[in-house]
Amino acid sequence: MTTEERLAEATQELGIQLSDTERAQLLDYVQLIAKWNKVYNLTAVRPGEMLVHHLFDSLAVVRPLLRQTAGRPIRLLDVGSGAGLPGVVIAICCPEVRVECVDTVGKKAAFVQQSAAQLQLGNLKGVHDRVENMAGPYDVIASRAFASLPDFVSWSTDALAEQGIWMAMKGKHPAEEIAALPPQAEVFHVEQLSVPELEAERCIVWMRKRERAQTATGLDDTGS
Repeated sequence: MTTEERLAEATQELGIQLSDTERAQLLDYVQLIAKWNKVYNLTAVRPGEMLVHHLFDSLAVVRPLLRQTAGRPIRLLDVGSGAGLPGVVIAICCPEVRVECVDTVGKKAAFVQQSAAQLQLGNLKGVHDRVENMAGPYDVIASRAFASLPDFVSWSTDALAEQGIWMAMKGKHPAEEIAALPPQAEVFHVEQLSVPELEAERCIVWMRKRERAQTATGLDDTGS
């Protein structure tokens, strides 16, 4: 099966409708990662595994994201984005979403900027900075294998819109990290994902700011 056929099968399995241009952009993006990786060490994933471990893994969050945001135009921050995962994939599949990928490693932010130029993605930007310095408000703040949930939330709280949501991509259900979340955040959904061609557990931990009254009193949703 060709790479194009595998991508077509994966998007069908995930229920994602893409144009020919968007499919070409996704495959070109994987090639860009492989090309830059020879010099800049963007990822430890081998070229033969990038399609599944990077592209399909990121594609798996597209429909869940659109469900949570009702497909409306939003501003999304991808924290610790690395080679732009899942930010670049979201920017390709969701032209209505303005995506900023922030990373403390300059060469990784530069790669995202170069990807935006070469793939002609006007809704994508790479930023070399720390998340604590990012000025919001962002409707969605996302991360993929970035940090523990408590650190992710603590570092990015100021950048999240009041009615915004956090989207943390994880492997197995991170029960201990959820239990350690700071009081300003609460989990409202843990969504299991099925990634095409990948035999591994994946989930999204969806979080939002806890209402101030609850934070002040220490009450959770059950009032206990």
